[in-house]
Amino acid sequence: MDKSYYNSDDLKKFGNIVDFQKEMGEKFFDYYGEVFKEGALTAREKSLIALAVAHAVQCPYCIDAYSTDAYEKGYSESQMMEAVHVAAAIRGGASLVHGVQMMNKVKKIGL
Repeated sequence: MDKSYYNSDDLKKFGNIVDFQKEMGEKFFDYYGEVFKEGALTAREKSLIALAVAHAVQCPYCIDAYSTDAYEKGYSESQMMEAVHVAAAIRGGASLVHGVQMMNKVKKIGL
């Protein structure tokens, strides 16, 4: 079975989101463009952050786009994978820290 929801060709169609809602789509792209401009962080730094976040939110389109972008901005394979590990650590830690809620609940109902 070689069908999936993810079609890498769809990434090229991202700009088409304005077709069904022009005003909000244009506002999104204006915002998106502003976010990735040089600021307190360089565009290069933002690219690596975006790559890590793409993995944390598990967006195949974002992973595709920011793997290319980060590589083209000079990040090594090792640096890119380290960023993915940072995302994995944060995501795993976020799951584990919510275990405190479970512990609190169990302690309360166990009384």
